[in-house]
Amino acid sequence: MATMRDVAELAGVSLKTVSRVFNDDPHVLPETRARVEAALRELDYIPNTLATTFRAGRAPIVGLVVPDLVDPYFASIAKAVGTVAAAHGMSVSVTSIGTDAHREPEIVTAALGQSLSGLILAPVTTEQSYLRPWSGRTPIVFVDRSPAKFTADSFTQDDHGGAFAATAHLIGHGHRRIAFAGDALTKPTVRRLEGYHAALEQHGIDGDGDLVVLDVWDRPSAAEAVTGLRTLADPPTAVFSSNDRASMALFPAVRGTGLALLSFGDFPMADLLEPAVTVVDQDPGTLGALAAERIFDRLAHPARRFRRRTVVPVSLVERESCRRTADD
Repeated sequence: MATMRDVAELAGVSLKTVSRVFNDDPHVLPETRARVEAALRELDYIPNTLATTFRAGRAPIVGLVVPDLVDPYFASIAKAVGTVAAAHGMSVSVTSIGTDAHREPEIVTAALGQSLSGLILAPVTTEQSYLRPWSGRTPIVFVDRSPAKFTADSFTQDDHGGAFAATAHLIGHGHRRIAFAGDALTKPTVRRLEGYHAALEQHGIDGDGDLVVLDVWDRPSAAEAVTGLRTLADPPTAVFSSNDRASMALFPAVRGTGLALLSFGDFPMADLLEPAVTVVDQDPGTLGALAAERIFDRLAHPARRFRRRTVVPVSLVERESCRRTADD
């Protein structure tokens, strides 16, 4: 069965471009779209998975469990999963679990009990041993975070590399007092914090625990965090936000203060704000599309036992929010 990677190689484009064609991105050049569509036809990309699904007694539904669909990051993943599933003649059942890790096992096992064709999970738990009874029964793919105490395919972004590049970018603009802001010490946040510290160390800058704030959830907490940072004896000149939701809360708080802002994760209208926000683009659409493709690959080849952990590259999108002001 042809995969997105096969399509990308035949069309001479990146996986990201194939994903954008799937999602009908208007920014894809017509000639590029034509090459991708020609590759899809040549490879007979859309296989007949429904017959296999029905023979196995499964519903033609892919389950998707994420923390929060209001988050633009997870909404983009859901959209991409739905596009790929529709191309295979299936629908998607989406469930939000919030941030309460205690709810996850109950919700996920209930979803698996519905004879799904496969499940894509963005976990909030620290380990997923509760899934072991389902190993080998239903294809399960992790997205955003890799599994712990359970073996499964996973697709994550390069958290460490993206944070390193973001911090180095701020340093390149003359910033040496750089704050790190986030909402919780999840696995992605830990890796991003490690990348932040690695960049500081490489550039000979000592880390300062007073510059690390891990309780930014909404506008009030963001305003409190920025006020605290600005009242330090040696305040920062820039803030590296570790996720898009924190960034949306932080932007109003830093605007007019002279603080630069760089976001790990793009967010709606980030390019239209004043100043436009420089971001690390996680490309959640590609993550979602690849995860969905892996589900259908597992359905087509159930005997394959090897599970792969794939780290998808991120990219820095430079805009206007990292420049030092004359008063810094």
